[in-house]
Amino acid sequence: MKILVINGVNLNMLGIREPDLYGKQDYKSLVKFIKNSAKNLDIKCKIMQFNEEGKIVTAIQKARTKFDAIVINAGAYTHTSVAILDALKAVALPVAEVHLTDIATREEFRKFSYISLYADVLIKGEG
Repeated sequence: MKILVINGVNLNMLGIREPDLYGKQDYKSLVKFIKNSAKNLDIKCKIMQFNEEGKIVTAIQKARTKFDAIVINAGAYTHTSVAILDALKAVALPVAEVHLTDIATREEFRKFSYISLYADVLIKGEG
């Protein structure tokens, strides 16, 4: 199985941006964790991070014929991007939506997720 992991806006700032919410580990630690977990499960994965919405859309579109599934933490675009939702629908791959925090307990504007309208599974954490 081949999975595309997309990390969105500000994920590259892990460990720096609001560590009380998102944790103290940096982005490199997250990437290492994902790679090791995938290897242990005999899954091939490609990990990408973009701060630009259009680049996320392009990566999703290119995944259509190269990957079996998409794991995405779109960051703040989760709550605003119809374009990312439309791209996920267009490629018709299984999608896992991931968040480091529980968005249902966050600020009112963070409680809605466009990605959840299509995602097959939601994985949420505590930072």
